[in-house]
Amino acid sequence: MTARDGAEGAGGGPAATHEEAPGPAADRPATKPTAASRTTLSHIMTASDTNLLGTVHGGVIMKLVDDAAGAVAGRHSGGPAVTASMDEMVFLEPVRVGDLVHVRAQVNWTGRSSMEVGVRVLAERWNESTPATQVGTAYLVFAAVDEHGRPRPVPQVVPETERDRRRYQEAQIRRTHRLARRRAIKELRERRIADGLDTDD
Repeated sequence: MTARDGAEGAGGGPAATHEEAPGPAADRPATKPTAASRTTLSHIMTASDTNLLGTVHGGVIMKLVDDAAGAVAGRHSGGPAVTASMDEMVFLEPVRVGDLVHVRAQVNWTGRSSMEVGVRVLAERWNESTPATQVGTAYLVFAAVDEHGRPRPVPQVVPETERDRRRYQEAQIRRTHRLARRRAIKELRERRIADGLDTDD
């Protein structure tokens, strides 16, 4: 199994159903700095990547994002990692045929077996020396798994710069909001079932 195995079936395994807070140091592998797994994936967009509007299909960009994030998660955790969720994907500018797209990814935060990977998507014309434009951002949560698909511990990420520390803090906020949203939805559904308003999902 590779870091990409199981990514499309994100809701199906035990590792993808929850996020764990950081555990005691004795339960975790050695720490790793942010730079140890930071990765950039570059790809030239062609006519086969376009949608009906003539720009690059959002799904193509999302796959590049997932590929880059999966590589980062696998490198940081030292083994297989599966996509647990995409917390956010924002498209800022359209991507065109002939754009050279750079997908830059890094681990922002780690729990006991989960990792948030932040991704920035930039685009520039393949044959021009103009600065790249940021066209998208995304945040994904990955779970490290063993050969049986069970969660396994990951190294704690160590932010190295002020930007890394800011991203770590922002990732903690996103995690808090994710967990609160899940609890609120679960409680709402349970109340509606108890009141006889919902009989199934």
